[in-house]
Amino acid sequence: MGRLPFDPGKMRGAKPPKAAEPAPADGVLTVSRLAAMIRAVVDDHLPARVRVVGEVSGARRSTHLYFGLKDAGALISAAVFASNLRKLAFEPRDGQQVVATGRVEFYEPQGRVTLIVEALEPVGQGAHELRFKQLCEELRQLGWFAAERKRPLPTFPRKVAVVTSRTGAALQDVLDTMARRCPAVGVVLVPVKVQGEGAAEQVVRALAHLAANHEKLGIDAVIVTRGGGSPEDLAAFNEREVARAIVQCPVPVVAAIGHETDTTIAELVADERCATPTQAAMRLTPDRDALHRQLDALANRCRTDLARTIRFERQRLAAAARHPVLADPRGATRLAGEQLGRTRDRLADAIHRALDHAERGTERSHGALARVQPRRQLDAARAASDTGEIRLRRAVATSLAARASRVGACSQHLESVGPGAVLGRGYSCTVRPDGRVVRDAAELSIGDRLTTHLAQGSFQSDVAGTQPGAPPAPTPARPRAPKPGPTRPSGSPRPPARDQLDLFGGAG
Repeated sequence: MGRLPFDPGKMRGAKPPKAAEPAPADGVLTVSRLAAMIRAVVDDHLPARVRVVGEVSGARRSTHLYFGLKDAGALISAAVFASNLRKLAFEPRDGQQVVATGRVEFYEPQGRVTLIVEALEPVGQGAHELRFKQLCEELRQLGWFAAERKRPLPTFPRKVAVVTSRTGAALQDVLDTMARRCPAVGVVLVPVKVQGEGAAEQVVRALAHLAANHEKLGIDAVIVTRGGGSPEDLAAFNEREVARAIVQCPVPVVAAIGHETDTTIAELVADERCATPTQAAMRLTPDRDALHRQLDALANRCRTDLARTIRFERQRLAAAARHPVLADPRGATRLAGEQLGRTRDRLADAIHRALDHAERGTERSHGALARVQPRRQLDAARAASDTGEIRLRRAVATSLAARASRVGACSQHLESVGPGAVLGRGYSCTVRPDGRVVRDAAELSIGDRLTTHLAQGSFQSDVAGTQPGAPPAPTPARPRAPKPGPTRPSGSPRPPARDQLDLFGGAG
């Protein structure tokens, strides 16, 4: 049964067709009518599936991919929806010739005819080749192909891991070459699928296992290899994840995939690329025969150097045998004995001279010490101290006597001019009850109680009346010799002035 014609009305989300509008009598169409007629022509007269070849123009990608498909005479809009975009094996770019397979739709609201692309393939080269080039460009920008990133291979590896098929001829080539060149290098086989579905995943797991356990297994390098085949057979080694696993492997990786003319991404990112599995084994395994030749050459060089050294040392020994010391040992001993005797005599003389000098120095020091004996210096200091003390005592006694004499004279003068001496000459002192001295009669009032002090005792009186005027002239009295008063001790305070105290110590 053949495929039914394309029916837009059965598409998911398609709107039901509108009822045809009757044609107007004057032949003028509405926009909707014309759009419906165009859509009917597209749906009825175009194949349900078309293949169009053209050049990609104005490609832009968001969720979906939109671009123009053009040739020399026309351009048509094209779109790849997200469900089909994930199936593309390459990324369309402007200027690229492609063959687009899909259906043509007319979108009435915008009046746009669009080619809904379901499949897209490049023209002039296969999708695998285009994808290979695009992945190479991406990895080159990441620096995975850079020579400075790649690690040097070990000169003498202890053990080498081989990631390949267990039944492939590549494994036998590697084993035979390594056994022939250097059997001491160990081999660890990690069998994987090298083509077909799941091959890339197995290679990635094998490399990850070696990366995690290379120290425990003693692995110093890895060989990833397989025999020749078609590009489809080698596709597993063109995967991004395989390239990542090789780059992240902590030990150097040598890749030999396919024949010499084949190139895979695994080889481009590997630390070393070899044309064949045999060459990979030779690159990692030292040549036993070459090592033997190197050892023979080193042995010959050592023998030559040893013979030269022995000959040179014999010449030195013969020259030493001709030396006077070795030719006449007794003469050399006698000469040395004479030199020793002279040296002994010079040493004895030097010792005597040093002892004499030291003895004279000791005598000089003893005399100097006797002149400055500490006891004699102490006695002199004590004598000087006693003399100074005597002088000090005399000076203090003289000073004290002079001051005592001066104090006595001052005391006698004070007694002669003091109030006691005045009262003794017949004078009296009258004071008020508050102790103030009466100097003027005008200051008194009748009835005031006064106290009069005499040379011997005192009496009280009341004022009966006052008579102002000049005081009477005093009657001259016979002077009496002052009574010797007590001498004020040295350091006692001086008596107050007369204008500050009254006769009996009161305030004036």
